[in-house]
Amino acid sequence: MQHVSIVGTGSAPVGEHYTRTLEDLALEALSAALQDIAPALDLSHIKGLYVANAMGEVLAWQAHLGAFLANAAGLSGIEAFRVEAAGASGGVALRQATLAVAAGVADLVAVVGIEKATDRLQGYQELGMALATDSSFEAEHGITLTAQWAMLMRRYLHQYGYTADVFAPFPVNAHANGRNNPHALYRFGINAEKYRKATQVASPLNMLDCATLADGAAVVLLASEGLARELGGNYVRIAGSGLATDTLALHARSQPLLLDAARRSVDQALGQAHLTRADIDVLELTDPHGIAAALALESCGFVEAGQAPAYAAEGQITPTGNTPIATAGGYKARGDVGGATGVYQIVELVRQLCGEAGPAQVARAQVALAQCLGGVGSTAVTHILVAPEKGV
Repeated sequence: MQHVSIVGTGSAPVGEHYTRTLEDLALEALSAALQDIAPALDLSHIKGLYVANAMGEVLAWQAHLGAFLANAAGLSGIEAFRVEAAGASGGVALRQATLAVAAGVADLVAVVGIEKATDRLQGYQELGMALATDSSFEAEHGITLTAQWAMLMRRYLHQYGYTADVFAPFPVNAHANGRNNPHALYRFGINAEKYRKATQVASPLNMLDCATLADGAAVVLLASEGLARELGGNYVRIAGSGLATDTLALHARSQPLLLDAARRSVDQALGQAHLTRADIDVLELTDPHGIAAALALESCGFVEAGQAPAYAAEGQITPTGNTPIATAGGYKARGDVGGATGVYQIVELVRQLCGEAGPAQVARAQVALAQCLGGVGSTAVTHILVAPEKGV
């Protein structure tokens, strides 16, 4: 298996793009990514298109997205297909593309994360997101992903003796970082007092602790070791990849506050990269709510169980902390782009590892971890990215 390098990245601004089509957004992101390797290579060199999308049938009324976007991009005839794993779709697509390049199937492939959600009313949006739950025991009875995270938050508060206010540092950090991301949906700061006074959405979750579903597209170009060498650049490398699954239904888990698939996928990815948690300089997680970020940090072994809120309050999740997260705004400020999230995470972390993250830059960032979850941790995908200087 050969090394796989990221030779191009691009993204469209996250937003409510009522006047733009799904293919418009995808082509904008693809065009931006191709600029990184032009004029040495062009569109014709791409031999595989891996499309990450979670809710196309319900929200965009379009399935068969591989052939659809390949044709729109002028790539008809190449291998192209859609990957679906709810919110983990982007990470799974990246993993499949990475394995293909590492195995020598293709020298250059594109991973496209795309979600077009805001053209539909909220009822359709809730339906689309509920598809990530157990249809017989959860979605059938009207439960939503937000409600599930709210139940986990209530359990967490009861088990560890906290009040809801302790989760304020997570959205406060996300918004502080999102202010500097030109592609973020929300580019303004919030504070703990505003968080405390925010309207309840699904108690104890409030409006400032709930991400907004939005439209977006992001692209990552992956190249083989040989092609990356020919291009002559110093590229971020994918050093490790891991994927694990858990039950869809929360009631089927013996320890609901442990995201077991998240933990296992991190172990797999770090093992493949021959690195440890102590080597990670910056992270992107699934963080539509503070409780989601807290459980991910704890389940993945970065923080002891029950300690994530205190850890965040100490400033440890900020760009100057020991475990920086959401440096481009995360779900809360960047926006929840559904199945495209995992690809946006890679775009954002490549900027960190190349020293191009602006005011949210993590000093001397050399190793990054990206993890995205499908459902409430039913699918977990983790990737380890290494800057060229690391040489691992």
